[in-house]
Amino acid sequence: MAVVQLETGDHQPENGFVSPETTSPDLLTRIDNSVLPFLGGFGKYQKQLIVLTWIPALFIGFSQFSDNFLLAQPNSTCIQPLAILTNHSTHSSVSGSPKNISERPDPNYVNGTSTSNNNTLCNCSEWTFELHTGLKENVVTKWSLICDSAWKVHIAKFSLLVGSIFGYLVFGILADWFGRHPVLIISVLFMLVFGFTVAFSRNVPMFSTLRFFEGFCLAGITLSLYVLRIELCLPGWRFSMTMVASFVVLGGRLLMPGVAYLCRNWQVLQAVIICPLLLMLSYIWIFPESLRWLLATQQYGRSKWIMGHIVEKNRVNVELDPDNILAELQRSLQQKPKKTCIVKMVGTRNLWKNIVVLCVTSLTGYGIHHCFARSMMDPEAQGTTIFPDFYTHYYTMAGIAVASCIALCPAVGLMGRRGGLLLFMIITALASLLQLGLLNLLGKYSEQLKINTASTMNTHFTIGFSAIGMFSSHAVSALSIFFCAEITPTVIRGGGLGLVLASAGFGMLTEPIMELHNQKGYFLHHIIFACCTLICIICILLLPETRNQPLPETLADVENYTRPPLLPPRKPGLLHPSDSTRDYTRPMKFMVCKCFGVFL
Repeated sequence: MAVVQLETGDHQPENGFVSPETTSPDLLTRIDNSVLPFLGGFGKYQKQLIVLTWIPALFIGFSQFSDNFLLAQPNSTCIQPLAILTNHSTHSSVSGSPKNISERPDPNYVNGTSTSNNNTLCNCSEWTFELHTGLKENVVTKWSLICDSAWKVHIAKFSLLVGSIFGYLVFGILADWFGRHPVLIISVLFMLVFGFTVAFSRNVPMFSTLRFFEGFCLAGITLSLYVLRIELCLPGWRFSMTMVASFVVLGGRLLMPGVAYLCRNWQVLQAVIICPLLLMLSYIWIFPESLRWLLATQQYGRSKWIMGHIVEKNRVNVELDPDNILAELQRSLQQKPKKTCIVKMVGTRNLWKNIVVLCVTSLTGYGIHHCFARSMMDPEAQGTTIFPDFYTHYYTMAGIAVASCIALCPAVGLMGRRGGLLLFMIITALASLLQLGLLNLLGKYSEQLKINTASTMNTHFTIGFSAIGMFSSHAVSALSIFFCAEITPTVIRGGGLGLVLASAGFGMLTEPIMELHNQKGYFLHHIIFACCTLICIICILLLPETRNQPLPETLADVENYTRPPLLPPRKPGLLHPSDSTRDYTRPMKFMVCKCFGVFL
């Protein structure tokens, strides 16, 4: 497959919002080809810093999936009915056993949302709750968020996601303007404040508000660590180091049930999730600013100090400097820093298109993921899932995510970023379309096809297509985020990555939105995202390939990325003999002659 090439001569973008003085590549901006190899490449010091970006990923996984435990719906049993109940209801509650409204959910009572058909069951002054998540008490049981108060649970889920969306957008811009390291430290400090305060919430509004700010700070930590990890690596190491971090996050997801079981109380669980972040305060001293960002923004004074520190840690012989990097750095110390805002992306020729495509793919991946997860609900069980208990459901979803990341590694290694993204998007589209169309036809024409077990077959196909769709859509979302980090230049990488992560957050919002509306409009929701997958398949073809290529540092660099063909070109030896001698300029000459009346 052809690869991306960066032109080295003076080249003015056709419509780019790039100043002419940034178009000539400088020695200090060729970081992957010159600066990092001089500093020892991907040496011991860089590997130590990469490990420091992996450790917090475990606790990020705890925080991202804590809603499954803090806001889980319990089985609710009324032990003290209200006096306004009818005689029949009162008799059944007193003479019989207490009424459990969660063991056999009413068709109009799904995910804690009640309607007029079960208002009688909700007329209760005292409840007992039974959780199946390992906790004895969570937010729902503490404040009895069932029946008419069930909508507050969905608002609480909203708060963390909406806070993350705003955090990605704000901290992405700040990371480009003030640096990755300050954003990381500030996010950690406020995460500790708001995270611990959540555990002492006095009511649901306070809990939801604090969870908003917790999500806001969590987004800053996630984004800054992701960017720092990408910018530390040489081209051959970027994807593997990122995937290791993804596996660490999934490890936190898998360990979360055990942590909840040991804590037993939601307040203790929240404190345990936040406490390890205290160790990240040491990053103030042991984790430096991104050298790549400092060089790209021409902050050569700070760059000189960090380069000296890296040389010392990696034990590099500075006398072996064929490119005279240190001399060039010394000559450039007087230059003023030049920082760039993500807004300048609008004036570029290609970059804004690439980021828009990746925003749509990440939004579609996370949005349709919920559609597939919802399809695994057994239609014959009136809203209950096919899984016998909470842990089976939880670990099935986590297992699909792990399998997706495992499959992503060889797929991207063989086909590249664009080819892998296209492959998983096609699989997602096929799973969605087959689930929407084929299964309906199977039920409609079961008599003509003489299928006696059409209902059972329909259920099995639904589960199979849902699992495949969740598998591929998770890969689409993860690869879209990584692809954006490689395509976006260093000077605005935080802002570009923040846009794609925020789009992914909007996709995640579809789950609490659908639950809040009691899954009304679910089928239309699935159709819309299925159409989006078809659009994404076409748009992915417009993206360049970044495998084994240096990261772009400036807006001018990324404008020189080329879009290679998906299929490798034919080898010269396989061409027809006449192809090599054919003159392709004759038709053009004839057209020119015909237009101007000149016969050559």
